[in-house]
Amino acid sequence: MNTRSEYDLLGNLHVPANALYGIQTLRAAENFKITGVPIAHFPELIKALAMVKAAAARTNQEFKLLDEDKADAIVFACQDLINGQHHEHFIVDVIQGGAGTSTNMNANEVIANIALLKLGYQLGDYDHLHPNDHVNKSQSTNDAYPTAACLGIQFAADNFLPALHQLKLSLEAKGREFSHVLKMGRTQLQDAVPMTLGQEFEAFAVTLGEDIDRIKEACALLCEVNLGGTAIGTGINTPKGYSQKAIEKLATISKKPLVPASNLVEATSDMGAFVFFSGILKRLAIKLSKMSNDLRLLSSGPRTGFGEIMLPKMQPGSSIMPGKVNPVIPEAMNQTAYQVIASDLAITMAAEAGQLQLNAMEPMIIYNLLNSLKMLKEACNMLNERCIQGIEANESACLAHVENSIGIITALVPRIGYSNSSRIAKEALMTGATVKSLILKEQLLTEHELNELLKPENMIAPTNALA
Repeated sequence: MNTRSEYDLLGNLHVPANALYGIQTLRAAENFKITGVPIAHFPELIKALAMVKAAAARTNQEFKLLDEDKADAIVFACQDLINGQHHEHFIVDVIQGGAGTSTNMNANEVIANIALLKLGYQLGDYDHLHPNDHVNKSQSTNDAYPTAACLGIQFAADNFLPALHQLKLSLEAKGREFSHVLKMGRTQLQDAVPMTLGQEFEAFAVTLGEDIDRIKEACALLCEVNLGGTAIGTGINTPKGYSQKAIEKLATISKKPLVPASNLVEATSDMGAFVFFSGILKRLAIKLSKMSNDLRLLSSGPRTGFGEIMLPKMQPGSSIMPGKVNPVIPEAMNQTAYQVIASDLAITMAAEAGQLQLNAMEPMIIYNLLNSLKMLKEACNMLNERCIQGIEANESACLAHVENSIGIITALVPRIGYSNSSRIAKEALMTGATVKSLILKEQLLTEHELNELLKPENMIAPTNALA
């Protein structure tokens, strides 16, 4: 393989001749082979890093710390990355030591080498444009990397939210479609009171809608960034006013309402916004998993379970039991949710592990947040397109459960009293007789009164029928 020689603090190393990355990236790739997932797996992070570097270059140019030709070449390189080019040169594993230095240097080296080609020089000819001296000017990993992370997570959320919104819309549509299907509600897996299948699906939609709003609120917290704080938040090696101007430029480039953190020292070490965002994703994962559990229960059987809904048949369910079809889509959503919940615990521990003026565990925090967003996006699309949209109601099974349930006795309590209702319910359970037949037998209500009270519309919402 053709190579070029590059030099750093530890000595010389041969880098692939056509690689846009350099020696520090190569060392990191050799050191960290943990997940097998390179930075290139998360284009949102690369795009965000490029935006940070472009904003820094223009700010350095404004302060006359970088000449126009170099600034233009850096911005040109950054725009290539923003446009999705050259991402394959981001080869460092997302889990790494060094608080993200390897990721930052991977970006610095790729940008420097693209810029060198733009200026007419050879790859690795850093005398003319250097990854540290020029691309990383007025920055540290400790402000550039978390600022890029805040942006990258917002970009990933922007990609995820439409999937969640479409899932919500599909659940709302099923709520309308099933609004006439009377069924039994259940608490603690026991018969409760009647409701409609539509109400059940409407509730799914509402709970997801709440978390769309919460994710947007969490993104707002990520708009407070520490760019310009450099090593520990004191702003060493930056001119006065650099932070404010760099963040203003970054806000313009990213189209996000970014503002400087009120205290850059605090912001450099604090992982609170990431922990909060992770908590919202965990909350959503719990809801999606609970909903998937419900779908599996409601579709169970098909002849020996609830059997109230029919999920789309996606694949044969058994290598030994002919005709068996499993609820594979909700099961996959469950597993996605469990992984997101586990990631939240990992983020919690990593945030707690910060020491003094820096948290060295940021790469793991950022990896888990981006990975959770990526998984949730794909899982929500899967659940929507391969499950929710094709669900059908088993109306006869739903109605039979209502008619055979003692749960309808609750609707009669205001008229015949709790004691009578308990006694009738017990007798119905012991004898197998229906609640309606026992009420009429004991003449506790007339048939007209009973039918009025047990009308579906009088059992699924507040009513005047009891007056």
